[in-house]
Amino acid sequence: MQALHDFVEMIDGYLWGPWMLGALALTGVFLTVGLRFIPWRKLPEAFKLALQPSKGPGDISPFQALMTAMAATVGTGNIAGVATAIYFGGPGALFYMWVIALVGMATKYSEAVCAVAYREVDELGNHVGGPMYYIKNGVGAKFPKVALVLAPAFAIFTAFAGFGIGNGVQANSVALALRDTFAVPVEVTGLALMVIVGLVLIGGIRRIADVASALVPTMIVIYLGTGLVILAMNYAALPGAVALIFESAFTPVAAEGGFLGATVMLAIRWGFARGIFSNEAGLGSAAIAHAAAKTDDPIQQGLVGMLGTFIDTIIVCTITGLVIITTGAWMSGENGAVLTSTAFGGALPYGGIIVAVCLALFAFTTLLGWSYYGERAVEFLFGVKAIVPYRIVWVLAVPVGAITSLDFVWLLADALNAMMAIPNLIALLILSPAIFAMTRNYWAKDK
Repeated sequence: MQALHDFVEMIDGYLWGPWMLGALALTGVFLTVGLRFIPWRKLPEAFKLALQPSKGPGDISPFQALMTAMAATVGTGNIAGVATAIYFGGPGALFYMWVIALVGMATKYSEAVCAVAYREVDELGNHVGGPMYYIKNGVGAKFPKVALVLAPAFAIFTAFAGFGIGNGVQANSVALALRDTFAVPVEVTGLALMVIVGLVLIGGIRRIADVASALVPTMIVIYLGTGLVILAMNYAALPGAVALIFESAFTPVAAEGGFLGATVMLAIRWGFARGIFSNEAGLGSAAIAHAAAKTDDPIQQGLVGMLGTFIDTIIVCTITGLVIITTGAWMSGENGAVLTSTAFGGALPYGGIIVAVCLALFAFTTLLGWSYYGERAVEFLFGVKAIVPYRIVWVLAVPVGAITSLDFVWLLADALNAMMAIPNLIALLILSPAIFAMTRNYWAKDK
């Protein structure tokens, strides 16, 4: 078993090495330039579209599609991921999280555009889409043999990755957060989660979207509100913190307190890696949710879709990072969720409890969002008959994840996430002329 663990760890390290981070970053840059920086220039328009009444075919509103995607995206990466980036890469890592998010907005935009443009209606009348469908219907029109390999490969990687990063890891995060903060036994949390998740999944995408639309905005407001209160209390430290972020992005940081020091390359590596882990731009997962949106225009849903990356990293991760830096907790020697909890708890009497509750809620919604991704992946592979068996296995896996040590599962899921990105990035590059053309036509029509 140890040999298998070491082998997967080696593969994981290679898959998430400089070449993958570079591929994700360069694809984002290529799409940003090719789109003439529309994801940046049209940000106000995107917020307006997200709140407009839905129109056109689909199963859920554009806002609900965004919240479902964000349910799967906003999670441990926003609390533990930012802290890990700063622990290994120093304050400058936050700068590179911003960089990868800004170019990642174009990637997420392109994924959502393709999701709607190439979606299908299944036997049950549901609108289904995502990378496996835009590979099949978009890439397949140009390179049928390539599509025959890449489409099922993406679906297989997604179906299996979901049980790791979307199920076991999240159930474990909820169980540990409630155990350490409120002394709730992990077995109790596992069983309770199994029942709640099962009740939600019975209702399919519409119930998942309803729950996500209620929980995601609420938990983000609570978390951001707490973070902003702490930043207001430490307002005098804010200018120095921002200056430190930019300075550390381009010059090495010396060891200080419990911080071991970091080079510029470490800041880039950890900033890019944790930024991608947090917002999932390039993995293609969010496109599966956006394909269900009630819309008659792929470009409009693309604009709504890119908000997920902006809110997740530019807003939520920034607040986490600034709290960690302004409170001085980044020099404590702590790492992960413990570092974030230390920063919040040191500034507010109940700050640590709020972090634990938010971590549990973030992880719970990720469980729901990723269940939908996995469900659509197995439907693509085996048809609608596979949906119910997949849901049953998903629900039964929840208590297992809650009580099990998941080091190996985490490694395997991380590797599968990288393998999801490979066919997705290839598809986006092949379909980029179509994405650019649809975008130009939309704005020409608008004028």
